[in-house]
Amino acid sequence: MRREDPMPGVAQIALARPEKRNAQNPEMLYQLDAAFVAAANDAEVRVILLTADGPDFSAGHDLSAEFAVPGSPVATMGGHVSSGVVENHYGFECEAYYGLSRRWRDLPKPTIAVAHGRAIAGALMLLWPMDIIIASADATFSDPVAAFGVNGVEYFTHVWEVGHRKAKEMLFAGQPLTAGEAHRLGMVNHVLPTADEALSYALAMAEGIARRSPFGIRLAKESVNRSLDAQGQSVAMESALALHNLGHAATVARTGGIVDLEGVAMVRAESKGAGNR
Repeated sequence: MRREDPMPGVAQIALARPEKRNAQNPEMLYQLDAAFVAAANDAEVRVILLTADGPDFSAGHDLSAEFAVPGSPVATMGGHVSSGVVENHYGFECEAYYGLSRRWRDLPKPTIAVAHGRAIAGALMLLWPMDIIIASADATFSDPVAAFGVNGVEYFTHVWEVGHRKAKEMLFAGQPLTAGEAHRLGMVNHVLPTADEALSYALAMAEGIARRSPFGIRLAKESVNRSLDAQGQSVAMESALALHNLGHAATVARTGGIVDLEGVAMVRAESKGAGNR
């Protein structure tokens, strides 16, 4: 993880694991959380940008990593329980996946994500909590994890991001959305021809936002997020997380592992080596 301050009032946080296509192990997620917290508590920062190094925004969760919280939980009262693999994994996902994403959605400062290349499954859990998404024309977005025996990623806001019909297609078929499709559906705010142009556009937008009243922006953000919750988004996400872990439990009963390895092989083949969830 790397932080830069490209202009007054703007902090840029970059995913910096390009050799792994920015696949997210728990250490990376908690480094990102620490960077977000530091920017949120920095009185000089008014806007936070999330970017990524390398050819892809993120290949999702790193399935080769241990499912364990690296330190003390920050989003829940506990990151695990000790009674069995399914219970432990549920505690881990409540904390490290769903919990962190919810925490980032509610950061008190405006956030802008800049996406390029592939954003696969768990990558959506970094993008969707952000307030604004700017994409390059080569960006694609997918959630193919029904192949793993679960309903979708743990931060389940698909219906709000792309609408219920496209959400079903996205989940059932596992095929990626293009940047143009994501823009048409309202998931992406703007599409620029290249990654460099997308970053420049995001920086210019951040500079303009940084000149406005920080408290007014905070109140506007809270108002929109509360509107989403009034529509039932939080309850829907919690229900989907429970179903997600039912899928894991069924896979454990059938194969002894949390994730269906045949599904992993299928997704890896389809993503042509991006490799992870």
